[in-house]
Amino acid sequence: MKKIVGLLSILFLLLACEESDVVIGNKTTMEVLNLFDAGDVMKGEVITAKFSIKNTGDYPLVIADVVGSCSCTVAEKPEEPIAPGKSGDVLAYVNTDKLSAGPLNKSVRIVANTENSVTEVIVKANVIRNK
Repeated sequence: MKKIVGLLSILFLLLACEESDVVIGNKTTMEVLNLFDAGDVMKGEVITAKFSIKNTGDYPLVIADVVGSCSCTVAEKPEEPIAPGKSGDVLAYVNTDKLSAGPLNKSVRIVANTENSVTEVIVKANVIRNK
């Protein structure tokens, strides 16, 4: 049984391989404004932060993962590689419903095929208690 599962796994990997312009291992560079300031937000509001990422290198930029700093912060990444000279967006959503009133700083870690593989961006706001 283990041999059959192993053979099926290998077969699946071979069939899943498609020709692609992306060569794993090629490093590129990116430019991103690392801070999104939402200003004053009401407690319970969901902050939508947009981080525009520009590929400033010579190879396609592959964003492998985006990870929020806590359960209240969720992020979305571009599914396709970003071509050299082109831009894409990482969106971060911060749910302030269970957060305390006051200053807010939440981070999102962007993992990509860049020299420093992890880039951190920050969502900043001032949460105001509902009256």
